[in-house]
Amino acid sequence: MAVPLRVPAAPRDPRDPRDDAAPAVPAPRTALDALAGPPGRFLTSAWPWRSLAYLLAGAVPGFAFATVLSSARVMGGATGAIAAVLVAALVTAALLAPVAWFERRRLRLADRQPVRGLPDGRVPGWREAGHALVALVALGWVDLLVAAAAIGGPTVLILSPVVQPTGPGSEATLGETFIGSAVGLLLVPVAAYTITAWAGARAAMARAMLVPQEAEMREIARSRARLVDAFEAERRRIERDLHDGAQQRLVALSMKLGLAGLDLPPGSPAALRLEEARELAGQALAELRELIRGVHPQVLADRGLPAAVRDVAGRSPVPARVDIALDRRLPERVEAAAYYVVCEALANVAKHSGAGSCAVRGRSRHGTLALEIADDGRGGADPARGTGLTGLADRVAAVGGTLTVESPHGGPTTVRAEIPCAW
Repeated sequence: MAVPLRVPAAPRDPRDPRDDAAPAVPAPRTALDALAGPPGRFLTSAWPWRSLAYLLAGAVPGFAFATVLSSARVMGGATGAIAAVLVAALVTAALLAPVAWFERRRLRLADRQPVRGLPDGRVPGWREAGHALVALVALGWVDLLVAAAAIGGPTVLILSPVVQPTGPGSEATLGETFIGSAVGLLLVPVAAYTITAWAGARAAMARAMLVPQEAEMREIARSRARLVDAFEAERRRIERDLHDGAQQRLVALSMKLGLAGLDLPPGSPAALRLEEARELAGQALAELRELIRGVHPQVLADRGLPAAVRDVAGRSPVPARVDIALDRRLPERVEAAAYYVVCEALANVAKHSGAGSCAVRGRSRHGTLALEIADDGRGGADPARGTGLTGLADRVAAVGGTLTVESPHGGPTTVRAEIPCAW
């Protein structure tokens, strides 16, 4: 009877302050994220105060705008309405730039996420100007009204014993005023939620205006490209270590075993065992070379994509024709992605298609590499039934390309990859 093996857990150091039973909860990055947390944690955090500061700060541009309008109206009484309107328009246009800067900085109170602009570091002028104008005319005053309403009601109720007279001639008794204070205290959490909810909504609105979606998508694409570059650099390092380290040691081991066999009598038991060990070392060396070729083939690094594809097609169990014509060497990450598309597609042809032949065709037109792998097999390839095609699509998408598969039942199957090449 099999008995399961139980490995005792390592004793926990009582001085270790970490609590494994309580997983770490990520800190909220926006006011809306904080609202979704437990009430106790939210009410004792700084988010209600940050949200209040965010709303009160929104009234600053409004007061500046009101001051400008008042000055223009005073001038209008002396020089005419047309001049007052022109002065107000000019001063308002002058205020848009500082208000836009202020709105971007103020956003940090309710949204800790960095505000990224376009690749040149600037948000389009019309977006900032439009948001600044709306903040001047309306949103700043709405922020102030929400903050005043949320704070004013509980404050008046809490101060009822002070602000509301009690006595024989008054309408309220001392007990009623203290009940009002209790109600005001109960309304403080409601005010905190109201202020934070409006601040979170305003911050989301500001982010939508100040950070265009295409800018965030470009930043994601750049981050993904950096990850692909780091991954390829790590692959090349592993290939170099295997090639210069383990492979060289296996070659030296084979040579040592061969030299040792020369010193033994032919056909002796020791000579036979040494020959077996030498064959095993040769097999291990062949497998290691195949592994190195799979990690990062040397022919791809030295001679480029066409030579690497011809090499892998020559080792394919299914006869493959290669027709790749490029006018120049492709970027490294594009070559790596295209090479592994061909490798995976040819492996799928050999394993699943039942094809008698296949063809690999590649062209570079208008800065885009178009790669096509077609076979005459039975078709029916479905990305939903396995991770191979999905992994290929992810690899191509990581370098900004697209992958399409046409594989009707009965065949043929065509895999197309289009990868942009930024020389």
